[in-house]
Amino acid sequence: MPATRPLRADARRNRDRLLAVAVAAFARGGDVTMDAIAREAGVGPGTLYRHFPTREALVEAAYRSELEKLCTAAPELLATLPPDAALRAWMDLFLDYLLTKRHMADALRAVVASGGNPFARSHALLTEAIGTLLDAGVAAGTVRPDVDPADILAGLSGIGLATARSGRRDQAGRLLDLLMDGLWHRPQLR
Repeated sequence: MPATRPLRADARRNRDRLLAVAVAAFARGGDVTMDAIAREAGVGPGTLYRHFPTREALVEAAYRSELEKLCTAAPELLATLPPDAALRAWMDLFLDYLLTKRHMADALRAVVASGGNPFARSHALLTEAIGTLLDAGVAAGTVRPDVDPADILAGLSGIGLATARSGRRDQAGRLLDLLMDGLWHRPQLR
């Protein structure tokens, strides 16, 4: 099998623009056509189908793109913020990701029905990103050393589900603050 060549810069920009438009279109819901996505992205249908030969391929790529953005945000946040602030900022990004995923639910169900599995590596990638943030917090002495990234992921998912209705973002923020309070490192006094 020949090696895949990297995309030219213009092809990469087209692909990225198609993914951004697709995420927004699937989030809006309704019957989103491939031609409408190509038109909104400012490319021809041939360009769209060259990158994504099926609707399912586009949906899966859009989902994976959002997941990748979220996971790569962890080290980027740590480069600019203290570990505890980076973790809290990442939690907000996670809720945005959940909202996008919820809005893409119908499109993602179609991918699963066609035999695809867009979620195959999601849990591992998310717990790895959370682990990176927690490790930095532990090293800085601000996060408890006994926290399992999978537990944080479960807590974040629960907060997302509990506050998914429109207009409850303020409650989600308060719940994230409570979760952060439980993560603070408090040395034992003897």
